[in-house]
Amino acid sequence: MNSQVQTKKQRQYFIDWLRIGLIISVFFFHVGMIFRPEQWHVNSTETFPFLEPIMWWLHIWRMPLLFLVSGVGTYYAIGHRTSWQYLKERFKRLYIPFTVGFFTLVPLMVYVERIDNYTSFLDFIPHMFDGGPYPVGNISWHHLWFILYLFIISLLITPFLNYTKSGHYNMVRGKLIMITSKKMGLNWVLPIIIISQLILRQYFPNSTHALYNDWAYFIYYLLFFLSGFMLFTSGKVIHTLSNNRRLYLYQTILFTILYFIIIYWVEKSGIKDYLYLITSITLAWSCGLAAIGYVRVYFNKDHKCRKALNEAIYPFYLLHQPALIFVGYFVLQWDISYIYQALFIILFSLISITVCYWFIIRRLNVLRIVFGMKMKAKKVHIESGQIEKELILDK
Repeated sequence: MNSQVQTKKQRQYFIDWLRIGLIISVFFFHVGMIFRPEQWHVNSTETFPFLEPIMWWLHIWRMPLLFLVSGVGTYYAIGHRTSWQYLKERFKRLYIPFTVGFFTLVPLMVYVERIDNYTSFLDFIPHMFDGGPYPVGNISWHHLWFILYLFIISLLITPFLNYTKSGHYNMVRGKLIMITSKKMGLNWVLPIIIISQLILRQYFPNSTHALYNDWAYFIYYLLFFLSGFMLFTSGKVIHTLSNNRRLYLYQTILFTILYFIIIYWVEKSGIKDYLYLITSITLAWSCGLAAIGYVRVYFNKDHKCRKALNEAIYPFYLLHQPALIFVGYFVLQWDISYIYQALFIILFSLISITVCYWFIIRRLNVLRIVFGMKMKAKKVHIESGQIEKELILDK
């Protein structure tokens, strides 16, 4: 029991660095969306064809890995909390930012996308819920889908949190750890994920992020989350994964090659759909494992900037897409080369996010709550003779 508590207390720095890296990758992925042929919220008139295969490949594994990392983070966040305490914490961290963003950040983005239809943002506000769901109507949650899905997953697992502290759960988890901590043993999770998708994607083939018709992908992300929660919080599994990181990297390279062969050279048919499904899921899993293994080996250490970056990364996620859409709308109208457009969009978006976060959000408790952060600690000074003690009241 004491060893289990001690394990939970030990900070897994590599998880922080992996989360930070993944959110930053989301930012640059969305920069790429502006310059690819596929319709996005704002688009350049010039596209870069070389981005297509890169974007496809990145799209395969980024979000599944982010859900897996979220599962790991949830395990450590629960700690000794009761189910009710955990639910209240998730409400603060997920539901409040989602709700406020839904009524503030997202309407701003939709307005910029349809700015030619309205005289001003004030003119748009009465119409922010016109026409039904986006893209036909104005109702959307854009990038906040990730936060909504995490919140719903939190609701689903809350009734089972007491079970996760039971002897039966520890026995089941122990057997799974024994299997998956063998050489390349984590691949035994793949059949579960693949079978679920072979069944569900017959009925829900497309990723919509709309929830009500996105159940195949919701279950897909849920399985990655549960894998992170149950398996990747085991020191034994992580140790074996770190030792096998090169093997998982080779597996990633192999399935990357197969992925592009299927896309470019296999003729469209029902067989191609099944091959694509199995290959893409295996690629997502393999790439995630390789990334975790290498980050665990080389980045499992603290740094003076880690804590600040880890605190800022959630507001960064919330702000990054509004910043890109707003900045992109204006920069794309400039008569400059497309390389400079991309550079200016990146630069001005990062500056605007940094200024908003550093000088406004992190300083005001009401905005810290809105952006999913903990309230600032209050400093209370108590004078006793010549000695002044500083007490930090944890919120």
